[in-house]
Amino acid sequence: MKPSYSEQLESLGRHFDASRETQAESPRVDARLAEQVDQARRFAETLARNAAQAAEDKAREGPPALSGITAGVPRARWDAATVAEREFVTELACTLRLPVRSTETLIAESQTLMNELPATRAALQDGSITYRHAQVIMNRAWSLPAKALAGFEEALLKSAPHLTVANLKDKARIMRERQHPESITARHQKSVADRKVIFEPEADGMASLHWFDSAEKVKAGYDRLTVMGMSLQGPNETRTLTQLRADVFEDLILDGVTASGVGKGIRGSVHVTVPVMTLLGHSEAPGHLEGYGPIDPDTAREIAARAPGFIRILTHPETGAVLSVGRTRYKVPKELRRYLRVRDETCRWPGCRRAATQCDIDHTLDWQFDGLTEHDNLAHLCPADPALKSETRCTYAHNPDGTLKWTSPTGRTSLSEPATIIRPPGKRPGSKPTVRPLASGDPAPF
Repeated sequence: MKPSYSEQLESLGRHFDASRETQAESPRVDARLAEQVDQARRFAETLARNAAQAAEDKAREGPPALSGITAGVPRARWDAATVAEREFVTELACTLRLPVRSTETLIAESQTLMNELPATRAALQDGSITYRHAQVIMNRAWSLPAKALAGFEEALLKSAPHLTVANLKDKARIMRERQHPESITARHQKSVADRKVIFEPEADGMASLHWFDSAEKVKAGYDRLTVMGMSLQGPNETRTLTQLRADVFEDLILDGVTASGVGKGIRGSVHVTVPVMTLLGHSEAPGHLEGYGPIDPDTAREIAARAPGFIRILTHPETGAVLSVGRTRYKVPKELRRYLRVRDETCRWPGCRRAATQCDIDHTLDWQFDGLTEHDNLAHLCPADPALKSETRCTYAHNPDGTLKWTSPTGRTSLSEPATIIRPPGKRPGSKPTVRPLASGDPAPF
């Protein structure tokens, strides 16, 4: 007898489970390797200390050492501890067939996992995160004081199992800003002195140019390239937006203007959320740059001072923020679009990072099925995503905090967190999350 469709879906789900279990084996191995590498490091350090102590004892027993050069042998450049450390790194690199620099990183990461971030190692051990996720957490943790590590680690591990590495990197960067004891203003002032442009040769006759500067400037520059690239798109344009950005950048950097004359008057939009008390000078809480994260309050206030107007998105009922137009209209009004853009920042498909400005606003419960044009029935999705509604049994639901819970046809769930959590006013008591078949197959932003 031929299996039913639901039975076939259940069978497909078992294939996914098997793939996930296989994927989980790798982080378990990584956790075991970290433990073994750190054990070897501690054992080698003990050997080195014992050898140094023995040499010191022997020297005290023998004749006094001659000063300067003895018997034509130059004085050693490294002390015993350095010799032991280099011998250990070199031999481990050869054993694991790794470059020396990669081996040094592995040793440092292993020490961190075993001694400073035990919960991260436990998450590796149970296969709930990958080693790349652990590296993201470690890379940010290294710049935090020891007393802040536990809270930082706990906060990230709540989300890490359902985030991509790129999304976790963004969350870790923002969380690190909140946990760091030194003000973002002081750190930004130090970092801005390191602004630079770097040329880097690449394969196949290619090269890269990296611009390292204040986030609001780089983001505005990137947005300008995007706007100019999009202005060149058309039915006869064969280049992708990515290629158009590169070509526009080439024209601007080499000639000052694009070949079509596009250039003057176009500016990238900078969307910044600034806490009201920061704006008034009564707080040093950082602002939030869309597509980047926390920025220092002085920069946020400077951008606010140059802004032609204010868009109020405050968390009090009396602000009048437009969160719903109910069934009065299908088209999303401008104020509500701004709210959604601040909340989402990117496409809300799990793991997708396409900017919200390049996405469509989708009604979770379709308008034709009495879906409302309100904040908890709307989300940014890439243009192709809503077309899946009639082809698969994927669904997603809005949670009160703006998180979207996606459910696959086989019952697996994924979470998509909002970029900015804005507590909406006037939520109806007892209201339930809206669900739609996806188809088939006090701040002020400027």
